[in-house]
Amino acid sequence: MIKRILVVVLICITTSAFAQEGNSSPYSFYGLGLSNFRGSIENQAMGGISILGDSIHTNYRNPAGYAALKLTNFTIAGSHREINLETNTESGSNTSTTIDYISLAFPISKKLGVGFGLVPETSVDYEIIDGDDTSLSHYKGKGGVNRAFLAAGINLFKGFRIGAEGSYNFGNIRNEIIQADVDQQYSVRELDRSDVTGFTYNLGAQFETTYAERYKIYTSASFQPETSLTLSNERSLQSVIYSGVDQAVVGVIDSQDFNLADTKSIVPNTYSFGLGTGEINKWFAGGQVEFSETSKASNRSFNFANTSYEDSFKYRLGGYFVPDYNSITSYWGRVTYRLGARYEESGLLIENQSIDEFGISFGLGLPLGRGFSNANLTFEYGQRGTTNAGLVKEDFFKVGLSLSLNPLRPWFVPNKYN
Repeated sequence: MIKRILVVVLICITTSAFAQEGNSSPYSFYGLGLSNFRGSIENQAMGGISILGDSIHTNYRNPAGYAALKLTNFTIAGSHREINLETNTESGSNTSTTIDYISLAFPISKKLGVGFGLVPETSVDYEIIDGDDTSLSHYKGKGGVNRAFLAAGINLFKGFRIGAEGSYNFGNIRNEIIQADVDQQYSVRELDRSDVTGFTYNLGAQFETTYAERYKIYTSASFQPETSLTLSNERSLQSVIYSGVDQAVVGVIDSQDFNLADTKSIVPNTYSFGLGTGEINKWFAGGQVEFSETSKASNRSFNFANTSYEDSFKYRLGGYFVPDYNSITSYWGRVTYRLGARYEESGLLIENQSIDEFGISFGLGLPLGRGFSNANLTFEYGQRGTTNAGLVKEDFFKVGLSLSLNPLRPWFVPNKYN
């Protein structure tokens, strides 16, 4: 009981320090920011596929996976990104380090499992300076939307599971625009803030069946129905003293605040389907496709003639291999080796250019101690965007680490001795 209380305390402490920023991308300016990957570090290493039901890991993308849990699972994960940005005329680089998720999941019975946790859903993190010797525009943005979720999955009959997840989304987004001109005594700064709240839902199903005694076929499907988030908006217009040397505001001369009307941001219908096969406790390979009605999306407070949205598609391939999961002589024989690739059409169009993304990934599942706990490492290289039409292309390298901790028995099994 004390251990369970400590886990809850740790979750509460981590929540207070949860990082929203993390993508460090100019494309996070649009909408509610860049969407973060919703799955685990293990999923990311396999191109993002989430087809499997796992007895010791949490499936963040399909709530039906909670029904497969046999042991309590406490997980925390973080990642570090190195990003290079390039246009037709300039280049630059930046880095970011974030907490990716924290969760606790456990089986209630042999057929029912539940889980809850906290995940950063979107990230806003950019700074763009554009100008010459006579005028300058300085754009900055920070924030994002977090998602606190509660999920459950149930095994209806052998091999078939369904699940549901409810999430409360919350966070804020801050934008800053500074216009400076050598012919003007003071610069103009606009500060915009939106506080975001609202609920989203996710439904899922998984089915697996055995063939040829040692092999299985796995299928999965999930559906996130359309909902909307409420944005409470406010704006401040200021006359400021701007230092071109420091690239920062060094004084505020005058300020006027405005309470803007609340707005809605649509979270569109999203569908996902996956299919895979593998040898039990040995290897797995599969593919997954995701479709989202992002053509219904819009920018938060800004309307641009050169920006529009269309429906998005995401394609994922991946799998894993374990040389000998039960080896007592070779540690590396018990390691899980993962590999994957993905291609994503984000649905965002700027200057009629689709802002697409692709990545290739590799990962290791490293056993910890004598039980089922493990550390998971992921390495991913990817690209986002294009240099066409004066836009920005991003090359990034990501390292992710998760700790997946499992006790040696389910929490609901009572002690036989006092």
